[in-house]
Amino acid sequence: MILKKSIGLYIFLSIITCGLFMLYWLVSIANDVNEASGEQGTTGGVVLILTIITCGIYGWYWLYMAGQKIRIAQTKRNFTYITDASVIYIVLAVVGLSIVSYALIQNELNKISEYDMSNNQNIQ
Repeated sequence: MILKKSIGLYIFLSIITCGLFMLYWLVSIANDVNEASGEQGTTGGVVLILTIITCGIYGWYWLYMAGQKIRIAQTKRNFTYITDASVIYIVLAVVGLSIVSYALIQNELNKISEYDMSNNQNIQ
């Protein structure tokens, strides 16, 4: 089950650690997106390593895929409003605002977590 996380706290920690906490946040989001969608994907640790090795390019690809997986997770839960912000996540990251992409993804994951808790279920 995905746990709801405080976006404000994660942004604050990312800023005061000069971005180091964002690395943990990326790993956490990657694992949560895979769990929410019920699909096997690249694990958080591998996403981090590939993003570092490719100087961020893999991170852009992963952001697109995260948007797609969030859409899948919302569809599985029959959300009335299904989002696909994949392109927005990439554009924000390209202009240096990855933290905003992470916050938007976390917001969607928090909504999924709330839905799962209120319906007392774990969608697979």
